[in-house]
Amino acid sequence: MNAPCPPQFEAFDPRILRRALGNFATGVTIVTAHDGVGQVGVTANSFSSVSLDPPLILWSIDKRSSSYAVFERSEHFAVNVLAVDQIALSNQFAGPHKDRFSSVPVRSGAGGCALLEGTSANFQCQKYQTLDGGDHWVLIGRVVAFEDNGRSPLLYHQGSYSMALPHRERQRLPERSAGGSRERLADHTYYLMTQAVRSYQQSYQPEQIRTGWRPGEARVLMILDAGRPLDVSSLVQETDMPLREIEQTLEMLRGREFVQSDGGYYQLTAAGAEQARKVWTLAQHFEDKVFSRFEPAQVRAFKDILKGVIAATTAPID
Repeated sequence: MNAPCPPQFEAFDPRILRRALGNFATGVTIVTAHDGVGQVGVTANSFSSVSLDPPLILWSIDKRSSSYAVFERSEHFAVNVLAVDQIALSNQFAGPHKDRFSSVPVRSGAGGCALLEGTSANFQCQKYQTLDGGDHWVLIGRVVAFEDNGRSPLLYHQGSYSMALPHRERQRLPERSAGGSRERLADHTYYLMTQAVRSYQQSYQPEQIRTGWRPGEARVLMILDAGRPLDVSSLVQETDMPLREIEQTLEMLRGREFVQSDGGYYQLTAAGAEQARKVWTLAQHFEDKVFSRFEPAQVRAFKDILKGVIAATTAPID
């Protein structure tokens, strides 16, 4: 009896596949290693738990990465789980920096691997197994030490950085609460702001996605619509997106002739400006619908208050 023929798999467009995979939200890590000579660190969102007994975790690294040689020689590596305020650090270790550890405070962990300060957690691992994973190497590590710092984690979703907020289904106030705490929570500024952002986002983003543009792609279009040619590093700063995602988004937009570049600076074509106007029109339409019950002066005051809150909370604390 002849063995069954193996199935024939369709060759997917990797950009489209990556976009679909981007629907799975992940955390963001910086994985470090030291081989006794050199120290490396790379941004990765492929981190995952494997086993509790024994305590195993995994992550994967592109086979083309110049950092892999150090990971291959090292007996240990550390996974630093980034906190929500460490976007700049993520970008620094994802970009083409010659010295990614410049001005970054670190401590030495198992095998000399770098432990970054201010992270949500870290896991120091002894290398357990390396597997061939297509165009990546899958590194499995046995956890030998870890720290849980209790900081809110940085998330990565649909090509953009994000943050964790409790789901509104878990935020329903109890029917009864002693001492008036229910009323206090319902009138607490932070609670109200998070509830408002969550409700607005959950209603608006599906409308935006139905236009064919994901949040990160729409953000690039809207920022370039200001008319100022921007280079990649400026776009990383203004969009709060990783360098890799900016580059892939620009490649996609240029392939569809929505963006043109000159000397490393990018700007919208006429067709791209038309797409940006559609994104802005949707955003304005949704804003008008939500705020139609308020007077224009109230809306203006609300925006001024939000700007004031942003300024007050980003200024250095005395």
